[in-house]
Amino acid sequence: MSNNLSSLTILFVEDENSIRTALSRAISDEFAKFIVAKDGSEGLKKFKKYKPDIVITDIMMPIVDGLEMSRDIKKISRDTPIIILSAFDEKDRLMSAINIGIDKYLMKPIDTDELLSTLEHISKDILSLGDLIDLGSGYAFDKIARVLIKDDKTITLTKKELLFISILVKNIGAYVLHEELKKYVWTNKNVSDAAIRTFVKRVREKTSKNFIKNVPGLGYKINL
Repeated sequence: MSNNLSSLTILFVEDENSIRTALSRAISDEFAKFIVAKDGSEGLKKFKKYKPDIVITDIMMPIVDGLEMSRDIKKISRDTPIIILSAFDEKDRLMSAINIGIDKYLMKPIDTDELLSTLEHISKDILSLGDLIDLGSGYAFDKIARVLIKDDKTITLTKKELLFISILVKNIGAYVLHEELKKYVWTNKNVSDAAIRTFVKRVREKTSKNFIKNVPGLGYKINL
């Protein structure tokens, strides 16, 4: 697994269930999170919810097509890379994608090696930007690379621990509620509060006792 890819959240939007399933099975383990949506409307909602690092989308889809969704995404986050997949190679569709600001245009059928290579290339551009957030007490978080740093040294965290820290950083200064943590980190509403407490204890052991603040029954925040 590429170290670059393993820290990223990917949103894949495709109306054909067989393609969604096949690609998810083939490459989802390469990433921190691999989110799927069945059309542009659902894709836009999941983009707003999960804030993925890279979007991969088909063009021809019901309700809202890939280009319209991409246009809306670029209005929200101009710098989020978008890869268009399409079985069509008409010049006008390609020009529309370019005008929207699409970063890459790949033809179907999907070649997973080519797609991964493209994602690897884009991820290097993302990770090279660097964007450190000072968390105090010698801690910093690179929100692009999703790496937690203490006194210029990277703290080794598991995939779930990185997701946990990421959502706390995204909501810096505010508590992240238990229910939101369950959806984002575990994608499982049934995980117990006791399991979350044990999980947070392990994160504190890798950082410090006071790094994460909690209010019982409410949620957690980074203790600035």
